[in-house]
Amino acid sequence: MTDQDPRLQRDADGTLHYEGRRLAHQDEPLADQGLGFDITTMVTRRRALGALGAGAAVAGLAACSTSSSSDSSTSAASDGGSDSTTSDGEIPEETNGPYPADGTNGVNVLTESGIVRSDITASFGDSTTAVSGVPMTLTLTLTNMEEDNAPYAGVAVYVWHCTGDGLYSLYSEGLENENFLRGVQVADENGQVTFTSIMPGCYAGRWPHIHFEVYPDEASITSTDNLLATSQVAIPQDVAETVYAEDGYDGSTENLANITLDSDNVFGDDGGELQLATVDGDVTSGFTVTLPVAIDPSTEPGVSGGDMGGTPPSGGGPSDGGGMGGTPPEGGTPPSGASDGGGESSLVGNNLVGSR
Repeated sequence: MTDQDPRLQRDADGTLHYEGRRLAHQDEPLADQGLGFDITTMVTRRRALGALGAGAAVAGLAACSTSSSSDSSTSAASDGGSDSTTSDGEIPEETNGPYPADGTNGVNVLTESGIVRSDITASFGDSTTAVSGVPMTLTLTLTNMEEDNAPYAGVAVYVWHCTGDGLYSLYSEGLENENFLRGVQVADENGQVTFTSIMPGCYAGRWPHIHFEVYPDEASITSTDNLLATSQVAIPQDVAETVYAEDGYDGSTENLANITLDSDNVFGDDGGELQLATVDGDVTSGFTVTLPVAIDPSTEPGVSGGDMGGTPPSGGGPSDGGGMGGTPPEGGTPPSGASDGGGESSLVGNNLVGSR
């Protein structure tokens, strides 16, 4: 039984703890406490060993992690970043960008029936248009820092990202009536949400990334007043380079060559230390993208990280092709309520052209 494990401590009310952390599943052994618990334990041990100069032991722990890969797999290794399983701390608060569709810049897709789904490769509602690209499975593991990083079960996570061509549904020219690559999942008892999608492209001015917002529960997703956190996932450089050699990612290789994690206006303040994903897989079978996301619900959204993730490019907002996290891959009229553009531009083959 769990309470017979000599590594556990029981407090006055009978609650079991391990290394000062309350067990999320009191009747289950340590091996069955979930991925969030395992990640926190591994990080704690690595740091302790590092303090003692036990580099070899840390390498051994890394080899025993739950992530696995074959010789043909590509794992996270990118300039300015680190393996996501070796970092802990609150996920940085970042901009939601000019194309969130969360009601802050025009349309609010989060009020639509059908937005809660795991497969986001196709539109829902009036359209069933699907996008093509290198397959991706995205898993975020959320933990509650106020509860000793216990799995944050029940929170709702909204994920969105661009196509292989660097376009955003509901905003980019010709995609105003599409809502693919957007969806919500509710975290399970392990604090995990998983989405089926494609690898995002790289458009001018931004490191390849995935946006996400975290809400207390499914019922609260219709208003950003309820947000717990807003952040982004960074794709490792070697993975991106492999993906962008494939069809459907025209222009991404060139755009990636013109930016680094350190120069990106979102990840550049710390090189994406807590946001660089761990990635396994290949272009044939697809990639698995994973990231631990620690949230402190007492932190006011918009202040974690201090400066919303970096300084926008010169010129400011979406209307001139800068600001809000990079050059907008958009050439049409935004939805009602959004910025009206202020200039003429269009995206052709992932290259922004025209005057602005």
